Parts: sequence; structure tokens; C-alpha cells
Amino acid sequence: MSEHDHDHDHDHQRTVAPMVDEITDFEVLEIALRELCIEKGIFTAEEHRHFTEFAEQIGPTPAAHLVARAWLDPDFKALALSQPMEASKAVGVDWLEPTGFGTPSDFTAFEILEDTPTVHNVIVCALCSCYPRPILGNSPEWYRTPNYRRRLVRWPRPVLQEFGLTLPDGVTVNVQDSNQKHRFMVMPMRPEGTDDWTEDQLAEIVTRDCLIGVALPKAGVTTNVITDTRPAVHPIK
Repeated sequence: MSEHDHDHDHDHQRTVAPMVDEITDFEVLEIALRELCIEKGIFTAEEHRHFTEFAEQIGPTPAAHLVARAWLDPDFKALALSQPMEASKAVGVDWLEPTGFGTPSDFTAFEILEDTPTVHNVIVCALCSCYPRPILGNSPEWYRTPNYRRRLVRWPRPVLQEFGLTLPDGVTVNVQDSNQKHRFMVMPMRPEGTDDWTEDQLAEIVTRDCLIGVALPKAGVTTNVITDTRPAVHPIK
């Protein structure tokens, strides 16, 4: 091999593209289905972009305000428990948006489960990962794992303890299994020490995990907590 060929091979090795993670079967299916729908005129690429941006910006804040308002207003609480989709509109969530008719996975029967001194609710989707996205946003990664889905329905108390939630023996744990056409959200009990709080103050302590049922709201534990971070071992200067 000549010196020129050796240099050429060396340059080629330096410019090889880095390896990337292999895409999953679900991602391949999504790409194929999306491109087919666009080709068939079911929706445009612009409409798909608009819906994706809409879906990505949804979070649990409206649900937190719904719970906080229910704690303060008995009439609104009655509305939330009897007509949860109407109560959702009162906190800025219309389950028909942004398409005007909802989506097959989101426009469903929706129910708010009220915790009591003797019953604690927690939601799961044992077969898939069904979740009330229009009002809670995208589900956390752990909610979608087989580890959570399979174990919660069999051993709810030990799983809740792994989240740091230990319930008294006299409290019944109601595991509510979501499905394709039925979504749930938990309305936890109002914690002590919040008697004179405003809706905004109360909403801050109603975290996403409280709304799923793997945590309880506590004064001082808010959605705005800044966690301590460790400095880099070798910081860039």
C-alpha cells in the first residue's frame, strides 16, 4: 500500500459518522403511518406540526388548578366530579382541541377520582400506557414501563412505598386501570396547614405525581422545587 493510500484510509476512518441509536419498531410504524396519512390527504404536514407542538407544550398545571379550585369551591368540586370535561374547560382545557374533534386516544370518557380518609386512588394502564394527556400532559417515562404497569395492579402498597408513599393500614388502595376509551385523574385530599392559601398557592403543591396517585400534596413540596445538582468533575473552562 502506498503512502498516499494509507493517508487516504486514515482520513476515511476519521470521517466515519458516529453510531446512532437504532430506532424502535414503533418509531418506524409512526413514520410510515404519518407519511401515508399526509400522502392520502388526511392531514397536511403543517397540521401535523401544529398538533405535535400543541401536544408537547401540555403540562399538569391546569389539572393542579382544577384540584386547587375544587378544594376552595364546593360547587366547582361537584362539577369536577360529575362533569369533569366541563370542569376542565374552566381551567383552560378543551378536550376537543386542537382539531375540533379530539383524537382517537384523547377524546374519551374522563373521570376524576376523589381521595377520602379511607380510600386512596392511583392510576395505571396495565396493558398499554393510556393517560389523560389533554389535562396532565405527556406521561412520565416510568408510567409507561412494564415494571410499573404489571406490578402496581398486583402489589400496590409496595410499589407506592418505592415512590416514598406509605399509607396507613386502614386506607384502601383503589388501583384504577385506564383503557382505550377511559381516562382517570386523582383528586387528592387537601393537606393540613393550607387553610388560608390561595388557588395559586394550592396549585403549586399539586404535583403531577399527586394527580397520578403515587404521591400526596404537602406544604412546601411544590412543582417549582429547584433540586441540588453536583458540579461537573471536569468542568469546561
